[in-house]
Amino acid sequence: MARPLGLGVRALALLVVVSAALLPLVSSEDEHKHCEGVVKGWADSTAISEKDGDKLSLKDLLFFLHIPRTGGRTYFHCFLKKLYTNAQECPRSYDKLRFDPSHPDCKLVVSHDDYSLISKLPRERASVVTILRNPIDRVFSTYEFSVEVAARFLVHPNLTSAKLMTSRVLTKTRAVSTLDIWPWKYLVPWMREDLFTRRDARGIDKVHSSKKVNAYDVEDMVMPLHQYINDPVAQEIIHNGATFQITGLTNNSYFDGAHEVRHCVRKHPNLGRLVLEVAKNRLDRMLYVGLTEEHEESARLFAHMVGAQVLSQSATLNLDIKEDLPSGNDSHPSMLDPEDEETHEHLNSTHGWQNNEALNATRDEHGKGNMTVGKLMEAYETCIAKLRKSQSNRRKISLKKVEEANFSKEARKLVPEAILKQIISLNSLDMELYEHAKKIFTQEHLMLKAQHSMVGQHRQLAEQEGWISIVCKDGICSPWMVVLFGLGITTIIVFVSFAVTTRRRTSKLKV
Repeated sequence: MARPLGLGVRALALLVVVSAALLPLVSSEDEHKHCEGVVKGWADSTAISEKDGDKLSLKDLLFFLHIPRTGGRTYFHCFLKKLYTNAQECPRSYDKLRFDPSHPDCKLVVSHDDYSLISKLPRERASVVTILRNPIDRVFSTYEFSVEVAARFLVHPNLTSAKLMTSRVLTKTRAVSTLDIWPWKYLVPWMREDLFTRRDARGIDKVHSSKKVNAYDVEDMVMPLHQYINDPVAQEIIHNGATFQITGLTNNSYFDGAHEVRHCVRKHPNLGRLVLEVAKNRLDRMLYVGLTEEHEESARLFAHMVGAQVLSQSATLNLDIKEDLPSGNDSHPSMLDPEDEETHEHLNSTHGWQNNEALNATRDEHGKGNMTVGKLMEAYETCIAKLRKSQSNRRKISLKKVEEANFSKEARKLVPEAILKQIISLNSLDMELYEHAKKIFTQEHLMLKAQHSMVGQHRQLAEQEGWISIVCKDGICSPWMVVLFGLGITTIIVFVSFAVTTRRRTSKLKV
């Protein structure tokens, strides 16, 4: 009897082992089904709430969805600040905590907040524009800017002193700093703490690296790029950031269920297709989609597709606005672009940085008058040249304490191929979304070309109608007027031919 019992115990033990092995599979399958339901439910709800409309016409409110490191700062200072007055900018639109879209004169919102901000705006009155960038370059630029801004705090002897001074400055000023704005409010403190830790380890006076492989791998001074892209912070905020920002699913979203949807997509990458389709559909409905890599053509398209409509709608133009970074006494200090203007007052007081005088002196050279698309493009070209110069100077000053990290396009070429492939893999949704944006951009270009062709044809017709109106009145053409008009044209042709022939004969005689 003992023997059968032993067999029963063994069979039961085997069943327990098999069940334990299968349990994670069942649990994983259940989790996938749950996540699939969550993501599909969200995607279906967006399809119901968003209907197609006239995407080509500018509505009352322009929402510039500023994806970080795409060149949006240039558009804000060199286009939008010339098209909208300070009073028309929604107060504190970069500042989520104090943003008020209900302002009666609110016509312009420029923000790093994701698409979920549209829930706070009158959707039927809002047009959305954005710019996309090659995901690989955007990851590089995000890393570089994180280091650049964080390195500005290295003027302090330690991290505690840096935090204390920053707190004092932000308490005194009404301006919104980089540390208030997504995603830099997460990325800069993270990088700042890492920089101080590495400086403490090597010694405060040591500014040259002994472990430099390339500018993106100076591990004793700066967090290497390969470590940066694999950190959980980067996984949460940077990778596929454009897709999550356009779908309103960042960790800064107004949508309460954003975290669960985002978690499910990261846990089960195949569900990313649903999110990607929503992002593509939203791009399709936007008034304008630009590309960082196609800078000149993007600017021209923006001027014609957006700028022209703003000019036609606006009775008052702000033509004497400062072209570059706003000063501390700007009437809307909250609207300084925090992406590249990290608490400059703090740096002035601690590092003797007086670059702001040059920036504040930069003003619109066109003065007040009737702005046209042509004048807008001229003002843009002047503005961007000065803006780029100030950005270059700022970067040099910021990276002095970690000068081995001399980032550049040439330095990017030295980054190992394996890291580039990893960036592509981590940003697969953004890579496909960028390809879709390029198709939209091509359509925009063709549409503008067709529009210009139609305008040219209308102009020719108008000129022809002008000549006809001389000969005909009320659609009735007098035969005598037609004859006289024809004789006049013939006489002019004969006279010109005679003059040319005479000139040729004279030339031969001289020879």
